[in-house]
Order: sequence, then structure tokens, then C-alpha cells
Amino acid sequence: MFRRWIGALLLAAVASAPAAAAPAILVWGDSLSAALGIPVESGWVQLLAQRLREQGYPHAVINGSVSGETTAGGLSRLPAALAAHRPALLLIELGGNDGLRGLPVKQMQDNLAQMVRLGRRAGARVLVFEMRLPPNFGPAYTGAFQRSFADVARRQQATLVPFFLAPLVGDPSAVQEDGIHPTARAQPRLLDAVWAVLQPFLGEKQVRSP
Repeated sequence: MFRRWIGALLLAAVASAPAAAAPAILVWGDSLSAALGIPVESGWVQLLAQRLREQGYPHAVINGSVSGETTAGGLSRLPAALAAHRPALLLIELGGNDGLRGLPVKQMQDNLAQMVRLGRRAGARVLVFEMRLPPNFGPAYTGAFQRSFADVARRQQATLVPFFLAPLVGDPSAVQEDGIHPTARAQPRLLDAVWAVLQPFLGEKQVRSP
């Protein structure tokens, strides 16, 4: 009788305990992740949230991306976001605007490295997105720029997401009239490129009730 009473108390305690918060994925990017020029629900970040739900993953997706953002701007905003959301995964898609503005590569590297360190200290696994520039910026600058993302990921023990716009190269219909931002139809291809790297970090799927 006593054992059954204790068992009943334990079951009641488990049933009344609050559900654990869903692990958060914080996307920290620029206009490529903020869905500039297309409906927000068509952007790859929103498609990521949809895929997670459809495949039974419990994660919540927070999109902290800002169009025009540089690594300096992202770094200045990141501590507050980490404190607010405590993400399990931090996806840093920044650097493109640094390159387009011709900012020093070393400065961009330092900002990226600091963001990775902040994310790791907050308990997040960090993914760094590789960015590339058009060749008209010159081989010396574009080469140093591209190498910097892999260098930061390696030195800071983060995971590199290879250039996720690569699947769109050579397809003019996949880019908006500005020649930079992907169309809504191209967003699933961006998601697939990210998913290939992200999925192994998601852990187990949520068990659904029959």
C-alpha cells in the first residue's frame, strides 16, 4: 500500500511538472536570412521552422536577422539576445555586408570570433556561414574574405556551413532584380544547404502521441 501511495505521488508530480522549454535555434544574420524583398513566411528561416515541426523536432526558431547588418552590429546586439533566448544552436550568417562595404577582413574576423565565443559561453553550439564576394572586389580581398570564415570556425571550434548560395549560382531566375537577394522560389534550396549541416545537431525527434 505504501509503495503504491508513493508511486501515485510521483506520477502526480510528473504530470503536474511544467513542460521543458523547447530548445531554441537563434538565426543571427542579415538580409539573406531576414527575407528581404519576399514574404517573410517564404524565407528559408521560416521554412526551417516549418520543417522542424513537420519532422517532429521540438525546436523553436528565433530569427534575429536584420537587413544591412554587419558583424559589428551583430556583435553589439548578440549578448542581449543570448541572455533572452538561451539558444541551443546559434547560426551566424553575417559578414556579407562587411565585404560589400570593403571593411577590413581582420576586423570582421575578430567580430565573428567574438560572437562564436559568446555563443559557446552561453551554452550554444555555433554554426558559422561562409560568405563570398563577387570577383570585382579583387583576388586579394575576396580570397582573404572567403578564407576568414573557415579560419574562424576552425580556431573557435565552430561548425562551418559552406556558402549556402552556391546552389543558385548560374540560375538568374533564382535572384531578385537587385542581383543579390534570392527569390522566394529559391528559398527551399537555401534551406536544404543549411539543413545538411544543421540536422546532425538537432538530436532526437519529439515522440508524438498516437
